[in-house]
Amino acid sequence: MSTQNTAEISVEELSEKMKSGNSPVLLDVREYFEFDLANLDGILIPLGELEMRLYEIEQHKEDEVVVHCRTGSRSAEAAEMLRKNGFENVRNLTGGLNEWARKIDPSVPVL
Repeated sequence: MSTQNTAEISVEELSEKMKSGNSPVLLDVREYFEFDLANLDGILIPLGELEMRLYEIEQHKEDEVVVHCRTGSRSAEAAEMLRKNGFENVRNLTGGLNEWARKIDPSVPVL
């Protein structure tokens, strides 16, 4: 279990939500080149730009937001930032896109 106080979501749970049509808002906090290689069709705001670009996702403050990166560490930091800025239902994707590639979609390139 994570020592972060960030709520987590497993890749399996996210996959089920997406298949059921109950997909949360996906926020990808990786860099542009990483997003270009593989992504889950989320909103791309790199971690270094997130604080200045929060207004772009302001309308999702009450929605379930799943933040992800490559392995889960940048997204944990981003999730904490979102919570401090009033986002109420933020979850970090455990293991990030690499875990997604291992367990859900092996066609996704692992960086």
